[in-house]
Amino acid sequence: MTTTDYAAYIAGLPRVLAGAAALFRDAGGRVLLVEPNYREGWALPGGTIESDTGETPREAARREALEEIGLEVALGRLLAVDWVHGTGRPPITAYVYDGGVLRDEQFRAIRVQEEELLSWKLVEPAELRTYLLGSLGFRVTAALEALEAGTGAVELVNGRRVD
Repeated sequence: MTTTDYAAYIAGLPRVLAGAAALFRDAGGRVLLVEPNYREGWALPGGTIESDTGETPREAARREALEEIGLEVALGRLLAVDWVHGTGRPPITAYVYDGGVLRDEQFRAIRVQEEELLSWKLVEPAELRTYLLGSLGFRVTAALEALEAGTGAVELVNGRRVD
């Protein structure tokens, strides 16, 4: 196969988007959510993996937490991987990492990225699906369940466990 043939082969492959986020909590178990200004609903701190630059999912989640809320935190284990079908876009593979329990001074240090976010808040786990729309609510709930159970990462499709 020539270089030109290989480039044509790669260009013809299906596409998938990828994103990564961090699941931060307070000592009481509430989850930190951010409010984007470009769409409805809330989210975890996170965003697109810049795979063209060689960025990994873990690096993306850490970078996005720093950019979006101003916190540089070493992330814990991978909690969930979700394959999310889309309408009018390729599917998304979403990674969720354990951001840990933040200290009071870390919460006081949060500064939202005004270009993308309106605000942040702490939400009780039972209320998450009120704020997190669609499969995102199920994804974060599944990630919390994996964290609490001490199991490995959960595999999800559209936020639902694959067994």
